[in-house]
Amino acid sequence: MAKEIKSSEWEAEVLRSSVPVLVDVYGTYCPPCRALAPTVDRLAAEYEGKASVVKLDVEADRALAAGLQVTSVPTVIAFRNGRETGRLVGLRPESAYRKMLAEAGAT
Repeated sequence: MAKEIKSSEWEAEVLRSSVPVLVDVYGTYCPPCRALAPTVDRLAAEYEGKASVVKLDVEADRALAAGLQVTSVPTVIAFRNGRETGRLVGLRPESAYRKMLAEAGAT
């Protein structure tokens, strides 16, 4: 299951991570976000040890979401070595998120 993070954990969990990170920025009110949740959890389990998959609630951390320039949810952002390597807005097929992880260096 994907770990829920807050802005206080952002630097340690994302920016200083030793593995690629996939961040699911979601809203609890958002039907596409709820549809994406099982995929995110499946990826978190499958990539354990190879990548980190985390979730960020846009309502709970509006300032961080704004700093990430998130204007619509779901937004999924891949990071490697603290830098953004890819971004998808809206619900996409699971293969698109797998491709983002691969491009970020997860094997």
